[in-house]
Amino acid sequence: MEKLSGLSHLFMTIFLHNFSTFMVIPAITDVTMSALCPGRDECSLAIYLSGFQQAIIGLGTLVMMPLVGNLSDKYGRKALLTVPMSLTIIPLGILAYSRDRNFFYAYYVVRTLTAMVCEGSVHCLALAYVADNVSEGRRASAFGVLSGIGSSAFVCGTLSTRFLSTSSTFQVSASVAVIAAVYMRVFLPDSVVDDGLSAPILSKDKLHITQSDGESNRNGTLVLKRMPSLEDMVSLLNTSSTFSQAAVVSFFSNLADFGLHGSMMYYLKARFHFNKDQFADLMVISGIAGTISQLFLMPTLVPALGEAKLLSVGLLFSCAHMFLYSIAWSFWVPYVAAMFSVFFSLAHPCMRSIVSKQVGPCEQGMAQGCISGICSFASVVSPLAFSPLTALFLSDRAPFNFPGFSIMCIGFAMMIAFVQSMMIKAVPPLISNGGSGCNHAEV
Repeated sequence: MEKLSGLSHLFMTIFLHNFSTFMVIPAITDVTMSALCPGRDECSLAIYLSGFQQAIIGLGTLVMMPLVGNLSDKYGRKALLTVPMSLTIIPLGILAYSRDRNFFYAYYVVRTLTAMVCEGSVHCLALAYVADNVSEGRRASAFGVLSGIGSSAFVCGTLSTRFLSTSSTFQVSASVAVIAAVYMRVFLPDSVVDDGLSAPILSKDKLHITQSDGESNRNGTLVLKRMPSLEDMVSLLNTSSTFSQAAVVSFFSNLADFGLHGSMMYYLKARFHFNKDQFADLMVISGIAGTISQLFLMPTLVPALGEAKLLSVGLLFSCAHMFLYSIAWSFWVPYVAAMFSVFFSLAHPCMRSIVSKQVGPCEQGMAQGCISGICSFASVVSPLAFSPLTALFLSDRAPFNFPGFSIMCIGFAMMIAFVQSMMIKAVPPLISNGGSGCNHAEV
């Protein structure tokens, strides 16, 4: 834990940022309904606008995540963290001032534009920062701690919302977002790449390397350009079979996760008449279980099982979690399923650790950005595939009586990710070529 103590300012930055963004989640639905359809419990306009926003944000982040990650390899993690953390403040400030209809539309437009850069980029850059400063053997545990910090911020943010009014929620959120950005600029040291961590796969010097899975690269040499192109992304995915397999796992697991998040609340409300307080209870249970898992179980299980096996275990429990939701026969079943977060929350940091070991220190941002872009693409496809299915089987027009059918289909998508994860084999760390440092440009 001595090395992780050097990441304390990063952990505090992530906690404050996630706290500010998570605490508005329980309140934003009420704000949207009040602004668009005051006095009504159902609003098709709100549903369509939310779906359109998610699709546009997903398309934007698909392009921006690899770009942000790649620019952070050149200009440093701290410089790039400043951009999304500063932009996050603007839409929160709009709703902190007023939540009237006109201000909501202003928030909607600004939020859509800024989220193309902000959505997921802070987490992506934080992963690259950790990879810069932690050796490969301890990287999975460090990623687990980072995810645990995010989960604890989720729990604290969700709980705080229950004791605040709607107006106070956005005011506190905007204030904490400002504090997070200032804290990061003042206290967070810029990332220092350790040249001995691993050898670069993409470099300006056109270094020749061998793939981590023992196969020679078809072209032998890859060139890291200042601005990533589609060819760069394809070359990165072809770097090794392990990286491409991790990309497939990322797509299907996030396809299922976004599908579940978009369908679960509507399903539970129709099936068991859940309200916002019961949704909050589920989120708190899941968040606490995930925090305990990532902070305490991850450091023990990674040395015993390895990232690849632990990834498969996490995805298997995620499948069970979704299938249990789909056939829920009792009001209490969703609460039991939420506790599975103790295991399925291990999957994401393990997958990110596997990805980080497939590239050198100069390409951590680009690699994590590439995976984040794939996750963003999944967030676009997911509502297109599962939202109509959920609406159909919760309506009177369902071809057969199975309200949880869409949730079961989501579980099958996660099963594909699980099967693919079983094909990922543990790989040895890349051998350093020495003298392959990464010099960040001054900003």
